[in-house]
Amino acid sequence: MNITELIKNKRAHFLHYREGHFIYETDDGFQFPVPLADIGAATLLAEDKALFFMRWIRRHLETIQAAGNSTKVQREAS
Repeated sequence: MNITELIKNKRAHFLHYREGHFIYETDDGFQFPVPLADIGAATLLAEDKALFFMRWIRRHLETIQAAGNSTKVQREAS
């Protein structure tokens, strides 16, 4: 899954707040956190273009991919 597929002509919808993070979901069902510390004085809407959230979507994709790679390395070492 690449970031273009997640944001092009898509919207992000607010789901809930938990432990310092706003959790949003794209039209495709991809959930990602937006840290409250990153927001500053900005306004986040309950629904907006996914493009506006690209920074956090990309960061979460990288986290997921890194976790997948570390799991793969652990399996190969076993």
